[in-house]
Amino acid sequence: MATQVSIIGSALSGNKGASAMLESAIATISERRPDARFTLFSMYPNEDSRLNRYESMTIVPASPKQLGVTINLLALAYRILPPLRPVIRSKSKAIRALVDSDVLLDQGGITFTDGREKFLLYNIASILPALMVGTPVFKCAQAVGPFRSPVNRFFAKMFLPRVHTLVTRGAITHGHAESLGLTNLVAGADYAFALELDGNEKDSVSAFVLDEFFAGRPVVGVSPSVVVRKKIDAGGRDYAGEMASFVDHLVATGHRVVLLPHSVRDSSDTHNNDLPLCLEIRDRLTSSSEDVLLIDRELSSQELRYIIGRCDLFVASRFHAMVSALAMAVPVLVVGWSHKYEEVLAMFDAQEWAFGYDRFEQDYLRERFAELESRQEEVAAQLKLRLPGVKRDAAEQADLIVGALGA
Repeated sequence: MATQVSIIGSALSGNKGASAMLESAIATISERRPDARFTLFSMYPNEDSRLNRYESMTIVPASPKQLGVTINLLALAYRILPPLRPVIRSKSKAIRALVDSDVLLDQGGITFTDGREKFLLYNIASILPALMVGTPVFKCAQAVGPFRSPVNRFFAKMFLPRVHTLVTRGAITHGHAESLGLTNLVAGADYAFALELDGNEKDSVSAFVLDEFFAGRPVVGVSPSVVVRKKIDAGGRDYAGEMASFVDHLVATGHRVVLLPHSVRDSSDTHNNDLPLCLEIRDRLTSSSEDVLLIDRELSSQELRYIIGRCDLFVASRFHAMVSALAMAVPVLVVGWSHKYEEVLAMFDAQEWAFGYDRFEQDYLRERFAELESRQEEVAAQLKLRLPGVKRDAAEQADLIVGALGA
């Protein structure tokens, strides 16, 4: 019988960090289990189906409402009403997929975290159906904690001990998880570090990413984030305006800039969609358009990583844009909002290049970038030295997952 793997918390469309995690899991598990079949529980089933190039993967709709209400209630009925199980299986693709699966991979990037209590219901709803039908839950490398909030701590202590394995994405997360007394922990690295380029990326982006742009002048990649924008603008500041000023400064000091949204949706909706923000930053620039390349479309995670790898330096607020810069050994400066940035940078001994959104202001941003640029060769060498070990830690999740299959 073929190996059956269900996946939740990632996607092919929209956030390309989620895509990188998903595609890394498919590739590394398929290497070890060529018969593996995958079911993706998708928030955006139409978009994910359009981008699905994997014959081994089926898309099942799982919007927050479908997941939180329909799928969870059917899973509960399946658990407590054995006579109805054949009917539930036949009527629900989601329940049938979960029951038939050897494991559910939860690829939520950050879960059960103080300050994100509004996402707790989704964190729970993502894994509860599998727990109710008896399918082991494997939480791929992610950030959890801290657990000072009574509500978050209560539910974390209720559900995290019940998962088969929780892979922590860095030392800070591991410490938070240990504070709960968990014994199902494995220290790992973000699954996106296992993503490999297929060699076709240059051809696929050549129509709008010309070699000439990267010739003669240093190129800086910039990946803004609507999440960071909301936090900065809530404090009365102007994130888009400040980023436009910073891009103008880069051009004025002899650089070219790639303005790169790492999470894109085919709509004007700004939820988890960085393209409208990038368009606004572009429209507020005073520098020559010849020196700024805006990536104004949805690209694959491999295409984005290829472009990031061509940059000399990178400035990121989107987490997985940072991961791609590290994976390509491109020195990166990070404006973040969570411990998840710092703990991943620490794997490269590069945590000094991250600062929180609360310290975001123009002079400090320029100062930190200038320091990074002055130490560019040193930092790049350091990233290259640490990268093989981090990639190995990321790929080892596949061995752990295959181990969880019981064979």
